[in-house]
Amino acid sequence: MDDASTKWFEVVGRSARIWLAVSIKISVRRPRPVDARLQQGNPMSTETKAGLDALLTPEESVLVLIDHQPFQFANLHSHEPTMVVNNVVGLAKAAKVFDVPTILTTVLEERGGFLLQGLQDVFPEQKPINRTFINAWQDERVVDAVKATGRKKLILAGLWTEICLAMPAIQAAGEGFEVFAVTDASGGVSKEAHDMAVRRMVQAGVVPITWMAVLGEWQRDWAREKTVQGAAEVQAQHGGASGVAFTWEMQLLAMPTGSEA
Repeated sequence: MDDASTKWFEVVGRSARIWLAVSIKISVRRPRPVDARLQQGNPMSTETKAGLDALLTPEESVLVLIDHQPFQFANLHSHEPTMVVNNVVGLAKAAKVFDVPTILTTVLEERGGFLLQGLQDVFPEQKPINRTFINAWQDERVVDAVKATGRKKLILAGLWTEICLAMPAIQAAGEGFEVFAVTDASGGVSKEAHDMAVRRMVQAGVVPITWMAVLGEWQRDWAREKTVQGAAEVQAQHGGASGVAFTWEMQLLAMPTGSEA
């Protein structure tokens, strides 16, 4: 074998040894460590929650209503504004019926306007927490008020969905709260803005829900007579067509039967 051939085989041999060594090193390389938060049941996990415990109860719930103010309503285009007014007031009244702690908060009310009057009327004794933070969860007063309740099922509604609802929802979910976003008591500057915000919150583990679903989960059983009348009144006043039908049903139940007439 001539010198050229010998050198060629030496080069090929060295290359093969290097390739083999690299391959072995890659194959035995330690796997990248899994984030400890995921191993410990990180609250930011998007694992689907199911079962009875996934439903809301009045005893575990706390409600925060964020920035339902004139400026925000003036730029609300994802929903009909009067529908959001109806829904958030209905949600607030339901919280009062079930004794669910409710925290009201506004942002720069001297510019954006005072809290929606219908909402303030439900809690006339409560002064909203007026913030400068866009993200309500960065305001220690809001967070402290929530934590003081000792409750972990955090229900949020706010304007706008993509900013003042999504920010605190995502942050609170990452801090161990089970967060529910009431989508029809909230709204964005466009349908797309609202929808994309809901998708983003879901990716962070937030549960989207509507206000009447909240009411239904709180009541759960019509045998719970203590709250039946209050829940029925809220549904009749703010339930739209279903409220009308419910009122009609109550009328029929109250009417005497043919034999009694």
